[in-house]
Amino acid sequence: MPSTHTLWNPAMRHMRCVAACALVAGAWPHLFAQQPQAITLDEALSRARANEPAFAAAAAASQSAALDRSIARAALLPSVVYHNSYLYTQPNGATNQAGVTGAQAAPKFIANNTVHEYVSQGVVNETIGVAQLTAVSRASAAQAIATADLEIARRGLTATVTTLFYGTATAESKRDVEQRAADEASSFVKLTTQREDAREAAHADVLKAQLTLQQRQRDLDDATLALEKARLDLGVLLFPDPRSPYTIASSDTKPLPTQAEIEVAARLNNPDLRSALETVHAADLDVRAARAAYLPDIALNYTYGIDAAHFATNGPDQVHNLGYSASATLDIPVWDWLSTQHKVRQAQIARASAKVALTSAQRTLIAQLQEFYNEAALAEHQLTSLKLTVDTARESLRLTRLRYTSGEATVLEVVDAQSSLTTAELGAADGAARYQLALANLQLLTGTI
Repeated sequence: MPSTHTLWNPAMRHMRCVAACALVAGAWPHLFAQQPQAITLDEALSRARANEPAFAAAAAASQSAALDRSIARAALLPSVVYHNSYLYTQPNGATNQAGVTGAQAAPKFIANNTVHEYVSQGVVNETIGVAQLTAVSRASAAQAIATADLEIARRGLTATVTTLFYGTATAESKRDVEQRAADEASSFVKLTTQREDAREAAHADVLKAQLTLQQRQRDLDDATLALEKARLDLGVLLFPDPRSPYTIASSDTKPLPTQAEIEVAARLNNPDLRSALETVHAADLDVRAARAAYLPDIALNYTYGIDAAHFATNGPDQVHNLGYSASATLDIPVWDWLSTQHKVRQAQIARASAKVALTSAQRTLIAQLQEFYNEAALAEHQLTSLKLTVDTARESLRLTRLRYTSGEATVLEVVDAQSSLTTAELGAADGAARYQLALANLQLLTGTI
């Protein structure tokens, strides 16, 4: 058995503690969680773009549209195929002079040349028409629409992340405000208790201070729960595990640009307006493509190789099997039971609808610019007033506590001053978030975020 000295050796106790901690860390890793990391708005946006499925789908659609454009361009170029085949046809018992070696067995199928036929040819095909040319322009317009839709998806995700980001920042500020209010209420309970012990205040003052403290503690619990909910909502977009600890990094408040600058940037960079414009352009191309069915198509073909009864460049009697053929085909549409006319009409109807959507997007942009700018201007103007209110309420509480300590103020005045300061600080937190969100909405319209 080990000696008592060995069991109580400090070095051995240290080793056992290290081993036990390692076992606990392996079994319950959440007990040894990493320190919360500070997340900036830019980092939050970057993480969300990598994790959000709707944005990933929009990015995939944009990439696919770019490939469609490449496919449409390739359709304008000649296609080259190296064609090889061997054809055997059952003989019918007679002979003919179709082959290159004189009389030979005749095939049963009159469309085939000989009983044994070898084909090894390089074939070049090219089809030229208005429809093919329009398809390239239509694919380019579709790519532009997909790019604009991707930008719309990006800005929609940005708006969501920004709202959650500043909502979490506001929840953190409110939690801190409620924590300060609870500490202030606890301090006031001690003050009233001391004054009661010194027979300078009634027991009713202590009861009122305790009631206020209890309410502040409940408000703190609600604020803490709201903060946790806000962190989880944002964490879904940022981390594989939404419960990962993090904090919101504070950012400087940017000044509001002039309205003229906002309007110029919105006309140039608004994705909704660009998508509507490209949709109208694509609708024009659809009308052109439908009308192209009235026009003829030219098909060109060039074939080089062998098509003979022997798989060789030279057959019997030094007959040259290697050669070429070329053809040009002009297909002129004559009658299709008005289907082309109806397709043209369908394209025109879609174009009219796209034009209505364009004018609606223009009106919406004008209204949103004015609405968001007015909101941001008012929020910026009120920030100074809110900060002044907080400073005034803080000074009022300080003076009221001094007056209460000297017996010149009542407990109700102190409680009222505490409530005024808490309300002012909560209002300042909401006002800061209101300005940040209004400014973010303007930045989304102008493409600066």
